[in-house]
Amino acid sequence: MRLGTAGRFGWLILLAASGALRADTFYVTVAGLGGEQEYEQRFTGWANELDKILKGEPGAKVTTLSGAAATRSAIQAKLAEIAKQAKPEDSLILTLIGHGSFDESDYKFNIPGPDLSATELAALLDKIPAHELIVNMTSCSGGAIPFVQKPNRVLITATKSGTEKNATVFARYWIEALRDPAADSDKNDIITALEAFRYAEEKTGKFFETEGRLATEHALLEDTGKGDGVKTPGPDNGEGLVASRFAMLHIGTAQAQAKDPEKQKLLKQKEAIEQSIDELKYKKASIPVEEYRRMLTKFLVDLAKTQEALDK
Repeated sequence: MRLGTAGRFGWLILLAASGALRADTFYVTVAGLGGEQEYEQRFTGWANELDKILKGEPGAKVTTLSGAAATRSAIQAKLAEIAKQAKPEDSLILTLIGHGSFDESDYKFNIPGPDLSATELAALLDKIPAHELIVNMTSCSGGAIPFVQKPNRVLITATKSGTEKNATVFARYWIEALRDPAADSDKNDIITALEAFRYAEEKTGKFFETEGRLATEHALLEDTGKGDGVKTPGPDNGEGLVASRFAMLHIGTAQAQAKDPEKQKLLKQKEAIEQSIDELKYKKASIPVEEYRRMLTKFLVDLAKTQEALDK
């Protein structure tokens, strides 16, 4: 059966209402080699902070590898395990913290023992059926984009290329985004990958301005599987739609609702409506004006009714 524009949006909401979108989220955070004590402590500290934040997410399955435990074999084993456990409706959020390298041929994540290349990482990720968000916050991380990108896979890098080799600060602000309610720009108590990226990218830029230093890193987001990544994702360049649907963390009332079995279905329905609104905005140019207004109005009414039910 072929669905029209309105039908496809409605089907997403129907799935949510039926409970079919109930899913697990696997969080895997890896802190690589620091090389120096200062960086070792910084990278491990960031990984531990992220671990604490993510364990507060209802139903989260959190794994954190750092120090001597962050080996290629350990990463391979964990991702292979998730590949066996994950369902298509599940999500994987893989976060890489530390140093990277790029030799004009392939990117490598610096870890104890043999490094993990972008080519090897992509092969591991391709076996996992879940929705995927890869947050590579290492130096040279932009060099991994051509190898790891894939349609509907959200890829965030701290640098725009493999030639930005200085240690990065993006991780500091990515973690801050998950702690700061201001990152939730649409105030729906859900911090998405897109919102966290925009927050961290802006904060990173301001860091270099405040320090009076030339910026040595430029974060990018790619989620179409065919681009180089962009600094400002949006409808104009087609980037960011998948990232806008990717819930990183529930906060405030949404976190409490996610823990309430009776409200989980309504919360999923709300998220599906919001995702439909985002998708509609990206397709605005290809939809007749009157149909666009009609559909947007309907979604906003449905969203208000769902929020009212959640607030009871």
